[in-house]
Amino acid sequence: MKLRVRDAAALLVCAMISLPAAGAESAGGARAGKIEVVTGGIGEADLAVLAVREKEFNLKLVFSLVQGNYVADVDVTVSDAKGAKVIERSANGPLVLARLPPGEYSVTATRGGRTISRKFKVAAGRLRTEHLRWPADPEQDLPVSRWIDRE
Repeated sequence: MKLRVRDAAALLVCAMISLPAAGAESAGGARAGKIEVVTGGIGEADLAVLAVREKEFNLKLVFSLVQGNYVADVDVTVSDAKGAKVIERSANGPLVLARLPPGEYSVTATRGGRTISRKFKVAAGRLRTEHLRWPADPEQDLPVSRWIDRE
């Protein structure tokens, strides 16, 4: 029996879905329970796995440059309305997924010495997506144009 490329790709995606995504862990918070946090999104395969798992969470943080390029290595803190830290970690990819109790929160994300903060609300059963964008730093970033000449 010959295995086609399409069949092999389908098997690979099924195998990846059945395994926990890279960066999966439970982060203890100020609340009584555990808050599940998943980070990643480096490479198309990891993005595909996280896209499938999105429905399990109610918060999605997306880190990128203003120009659209994804960025990683972002220090992230999510605090509840009382200021208690419920998530504090370094994101190893451009995406963070979390399952939080419904309520009001604030996020602080730091990359390359630049910090972005904002407030948001999450509800049960609905995915809240927050995009955090930094201007490119010519010393650190190499934004790739979407209009590269193809000769």
